[in-house]
Amino acid sequence: MFLAAFISLTIIPPPSEARIHFSGLDLAEDNRLLFKAVSSGGGADTQDALFLAQLDNRSVSVLNAFPQRMELIEEGRTLLVHNVFGSLKIPVSGGLPQAFPAFFGDGALKEGGFPSFTGTPGSGAESTAASPNGRWLLYIEPTSHARGTLILIDSVTGNKQPVSFGIERPGHFFPALWSGDSRTFLYARGGRLYFYTVDQELAPPAEQHRIIGQGTISSLYWGAGGFYYYFRGSNVFRIRSSDLVARNFSATFLEPGEIIGRIPFEFDPNFDRFWVAPNGRSLILSRGGANIFYYPLVMAQEALQTNFASLPHIVSPWAGARVNVLWSADGIATVIVSSGDRTLAYRLGTRTVNGRTSHSFELLETPPAFQALLSPDGRRVLFWGKNGLNLYDYRDWRLLSNLGSDPVYSALWLGNNEAIAGGGERIESIHLSGNNPLNRRLICLASVSVFGFEDDIRSADAGSTRRILASSGALWYSTDGESPWTIIQAPRLREAVLGSAQYRVYLERSFGFFENIPMVRNITAVGTFTLFDAAVLRGFTAPDEVIMSPELRSALASISLTRNPSIVPAAEDNYVFTHGNRGVREIALCFDLYSDASGLWTVLDTLARYNIRATFFVNGDFIRRHPQAVRDLAASDHEIGSMFHTPLDLSDSRFSTDRDFITQGLARNEDEFNRVTGKELSLLWHPPFYNLSREIAEAAAAVGYRNIGRDVDARDWVRNIDARRLEMGQPLTADMIDIIMDAKQGGSIIPIRLGILEGGRPDYLFNSLEVLLDALLREGFSIVTVSTLLDRL
Repeated sequence: MFLAAFISLTIIPPPSEARIHFSGLDLAEDNRLLFKAVSSGGGADTQDALFLAQLDNRSVSVLNAFPQRMELIEEGRTLLVHNVFGSLKIPVSGGLPQAFPAFFGDGALKEGGFPSFTGTPGSGAESTAASPNGRWLLYIEPTSHARGTLILIDSVTGNKQPVSFGIERPGHFFPALWSGDSRTFLYARGGRLYFYTVDQELAPPAEQHRIIGQGTISSLYWGAGGFYYYFRGSNVFRIRSSDLVARNFSATFLEPGEIIGRIPFEFDPNFDRFWVAPNGRSLILSRGGANIFYYPLVMAQEALQTNFASLPHIVSPWAGARVNVLWSADGIATVIVSSGDRTLAYRLGTRTVNGRTSHSFELLETPPAFQALLSPDGRRVLFWGKNGLNLYDYRDWRLLSNLGSDPVYSALWLGNNEAIAGGGERIESIHLSGNNPLNRRLICLASVSVFGFEDDIRSADAGSTRRILASSGALWYSTDGESPWTIIQAPRLREAVLGSAQYRVYLERSFGFFENIPMVRNITAVGTFTLFDAAVLRGFTAPDEVIMSPELRSALASISLTRNPSIVPAAEDNYVFTHGNRGVREIALCFDLYSDASGLWTVLDTLARYNIRATFFVNGDFIRRHPQAVRDLAASDHEIGSMFHTPLDLSDSRFSTDRDFITQGLARNEDEFNRVTGKELSLLWHPPFYNLSREIAEAAAAVGYRNIGRDVDARDWVRNIDARRLEMGQPLTADMIDIIMDAKQGGSIIPIRLGILEGGRPDYLFNSLEVLLDALLREGFSIVTVSTLLDRL
């Protein structure tokens, strides 16, 4: 028995600054070449891959796998390991990494149907979602910067089946959820929800006949007993999965199921999440990470009479915090709230007095990490993170065992008494007996430091061969390139060699995603080659043509970038810095905070994972409304500029925007920021909504400010009312990312608006920041601050 990690998956971030660096070339007599690739953005999570190439047939394999994320596939026999280099599979019993098998599509063998760094080093790993039984794998095959094709992969046979086209590439959440029996999954595309049933005998109905309703993947939750739950508006529906195929969901007048609950506000799938109790009688709902509520689930008429004011709730100390809920089969619920390195845990308690049961949330001892996973029987929980791996008794909430203090990046349960831990040095299995670890078994190395061929030659039937030696941590290991790593004593490395009787090898400087590339020269014939595809080595993996609807292209082409024709466009104003040096592959992201803090902590967490420093702009109203958010922002070491003391449209003729008004407003914003943080704003600013005249620019420049404009506008500021007033469609997040990627150049300044817009919009660009960063970094761009762009002039 095993349990796959049922967690939300994000894109694995590629390196933000240093890109990929190759080193350590060592060529054996039999033309086997060892070398290492290192990926690091300068942060703590440096990742490496040790490659073994056979130059005679140009085959490449990898000997270790950094476990940034792991899934169980092939019915629990195999680990699928993802990191910045790609994805590989490793036997749970132990062994060397292997490339995912070729897939069959349209009756023909298709090589490289899944990203694996044996063929595409540095290509990164797309998010996947494995079924609970490990038989099936969902993967989005990119077709543009922000969209792709949802593919269903049989991990046993390698067969793959396209499910949906033009689906948004995953950012914070993978857009599909598996049922517990691994027979059905639900997925989201373009603001609509669909189902798909895995059946080898029956062809699935056309997609238009598989529609469930409107929403995103956050609108859905799989429960026990074959039921799933669906939020639409303020109602929560319960639907039996067996009814999906039998029912015609194209009939829009039919309700999707029975209403079993109602909340006092509209569920917003952009920010809200919910978890249903195993018995299906209650749920816990996170409203934007700011408030967490407990609701009973009852029949519709009873739901109308619910006294919502009396229901237990948690007020999060961090608006927009990450929320995780552990809910065991016997009904014990724990809410874990986290922002950055800060974590709190609350237990949902029950009390019965005079036959009436009440509920309340009680604060628990602070857990050691936010990442947590219950054992299949719900008795124990694993916590992991940068401080190590810990085993807790879930019911009593007490530490049973510290399983190690070194950082752990991912962990899984394999039954109730075995865990798989992916650390910085090793991926290993830990057998547990009662409360204590019995033994540890190496599955594969996660990283290597020193490596090379052994000094002694071991005889074999096919001739002479040298073992491969590598150190990881304080231990040394050996392999012949096919067998699993084993611990050895007293290793003897030979000195590295760059030539054999047939080949010479060397490193050549490169550009974009790679600092250098390994080259091979055949000295017995004419020819020099690299072991990897040239297109991949350029670091450009997105297609040349961006997929965008004709209507959107027409709308964007017909509408002026300036909202008021009396305002001087920033690109024509010498007082405004709209872009940096076009000759460098650097881009600045500017995050604008007007009145609402939603998305700020998620963005800060994402930038920290990518090791990126960006520029933020704040105004006085925001500082007064959200002082803790401003303090957190100031502590994050990002660059912070001014957006005036209040979010006024300075182009409005009702305001008198003379020099004194501008200089006093900038000074007031400086004072507000200093009062809250004790720090000073950078002397960078842009007026609210980027509406800037020459007079305003001159006034700000007179007191030392640099006026900042933009040269890319994705229109994430377009509200529902703006779309109607301007008679233009609102670009969805995927369209906005493609707009940015189509328009950006070296030195571009790209603004992203944070917070929920008054009046709303279908989705928000900042919720898919990972997808945008992934696209920019894969094209070899570095993300820097605005002041860095200024320094490059």
